[in-house]
Amino acid sequence: MPELPAVPELLATAVQALGGKERVGQVTMATAVDHAIDTKEHLAVQAGTGTGKSLAYLVPSLRHAVRTGRTVVVSTATIALQRQLVDRDLPRLSEALSKPLGRAAKFAILKGRNNYLCLNKINSVVPEEPEAELFDAFAISRLGREVQRLNEWVSDTETGDRDELVPGVTDRAWKQVSVSSRECLGKSRCPFGQDCFAEKARAESAQADVVVTNHALLAIDAISGIQVLPEHDVVVIDEAHELVDRVTGVATADLASSAISAAARRCTKLIDEREVDRLEGAAEAWHDVLAELPAARWERLPDGVAPVLALVRDAAWNARTALAPQGGTTQQGDVETAAARTQALAAIDEIHDSAVRALTAFDEPDPAKRHDVIWLSAEEMRGVARRSLRMAPLSVGGLLRSRLFGTATVVLTSATLQIGGSFDGLAVTWGLPAQSSNQSDPSLANGAQAPADADKVRWSSLDVGSPFDHAKSGILYVAKHLPAPGRDGLAPAYLDEIERLIKAAGGRTLGLFSSMRAAKAATEALRERLDTPVLCQGDDSTGALVRKFADDPETSLFGTLSLWQGVDVPGPSLSLVILDRIPFPRPDDPLLTARQRAVESRGGNGFMAIAANHAALLLAQGTGRLLRSVDDRGVVAILDSRLATARYGGYLRASLPPYWETSNPEVVVKALKRLTENAV
Repeated sequence: MPELPAVPELLATAVQALGGKERVGQVTMATAVDHAIDTKEHLAVQAGTGTGKSLAYLVPSLRHAVRTGRTVVVSTATIALQRQLVDRDLPRLSEALSKPLGRAAKFAILKGRNNYLCLNKINSVVPEEPEAELFDAFAISRLGREVQRLNEWVSDTETGDRDELVPGVTDRAWKQVSVSSRECLGKSRCPFGQDCFAEKARAESAQADVVVTNHALLAIDAISGIQVLPEHDVVVIDEAHELVDRVTGVATADLASSAISAAARRCTKLIDEREVDRLEGAAEAWHDVLAELPAARWERLPDGVAPVLALVRDAAWNARTALAPQGGTTQQGDVETAAARTQALAAIDEIHDSAVRALTAFDEPDPAKRHDVIWLSAEEMRGVARRSLRMAPLSVGGLLRSRLFGTATVVLTSATLQIGGSFDGLAVTWGLPAQSSNQSDPSLANGAQAPADADKVRWSSLDVGSPFDHAKSGILYVAKHLPAPGRDGLAPAYLDEIERLIKAAGGRTLGLFSSMRAAKAATEALRERLDTPVLCQGDDSTGALVRKFADDPETSLFGTLSLWQGVDVPGPSLSLVILDRIPFPRPDDPLLTARQRAVESRGGNGFMAIAANHAALLLAQGTGRLLRSVDDRGVVAILDSRLATARYGGYLRASLPPYWETSNPEVVVKALKRLTENAV
């Protein structure tokens, strides 16, 4: 085929067709992505809000796919970005570049199988086993109404994609009409195989130039060893700051007595009653042993646990042997039995694998070298206590290094990738070797061991900046005069400070709190003190609250962690972002505590590598809520004086956008009042 235009030329064509304007950072990033693809060198790009990073990686990706005939996978962390790419960016870009590329580029979205409605399950008479806490009239009635909606929706939907169902349904309702990959009968055995929504999505993705997926499916593709994604040689990971957490989530297992009992009920009428009874007995024994233990991380298997885990393992194995897959048939009754058997097998396999994982977790005597962190979790849902054993990988770097970076060229991008001014803090968690040789660099204080083939792993980094002039558009105010935050909730001085700032801003405030308790306490107190409205996360759906907040400039919105990354409100409705404290992880977080200790055992600084880096990422994301367009102006107020006084304060501030800094409250109040007057 004829030589295609170079990336800068294609980008210029796209920007003009889409009615945008050329941005230096966007051109720099697109050129760097193109170079990485050509040289097969991994690339990490920090691109601030407003850079136009989606186009900057999509243009070279489409060019590569059309030129070589190979698929490029784009992975995101959020549904919102997936929808933006598939519904807005890619259709417009494909049309704009169809002439210079010689054809319209093809694209598709691909999610995990359980995101698609299963035609066999919705047409089956075998219902999903409800969870124990659902046995109350209200819950069952709501579940029934939602399932009825899904039965009506199946005749209207062309994709079966859960995200296209508006309004949505609860997870419990969706489970009634979906299956995991383990529960699927398979296209050849299923009577609806030819019409299967998930199979259609996979077939469409196999023909696409660009496939948009999510970090979870990317992790499943890597962890399972079963090819879920189409053949590809380039992966672009947007929202890359969330990659490790999403992969960790997929690799985390849970073993609860209720799950064992549910698996046993699935086996009823499929295997000998005695094997079902053994499973039920194992569930009771597991419930009893967990009830006697405190909720905490395990350094070893507590006394009496190993025999019960072995009981669970053996009961699951015997049930699995009895459930051995049967040959497929064509009659509906046999198909329903096969579907029930497949779903039972999936549940039993999960129980067995979790029991084995827990039993072998402590074979390695050195905690820093163990694969998993194990802890007993105790939660309460609708008044029902639920105790379970949780297992999460101590690190996912090795997995990502071998299954992701070892198989494709990877481009990682986000508005926030530098921690303390360096890419290395995140890079080592991805399994890449650190670039810096400065051992005094706190981002290297992780004690991380470089991969054995570190000299063969090539990656580069780039910060293309932001079109925003942070120093002229925003003020970073650290309330140095306030006492350090304590454990007893918001101090009166904090509430006074919040009141003063919101009054000066005339509302227009996003309050980001470290806990829901603090957010609710602040909401209750400030509603009595202010003449302007205060919304609180939980009052309505997050989307509805954000819309109300954006529509009324006098309104303030308070919330916790999920709002730190999920609010995009440009314009005068948001002039003030308040953070009540540095978002360090909870000191009793079992996984992060174990990771911190592992770093320390290798001679690193566990606090800086884990707790400080965790806080730095969230701080950068939270403070990034302020400026969402080049015309935005405002203040980020951090009430935690430790950001100015503690030794690690400078490291955390180096992770934030370069706002103009002050600790003078009078300066900030006057600035907010001027903004309010100009906005009226």
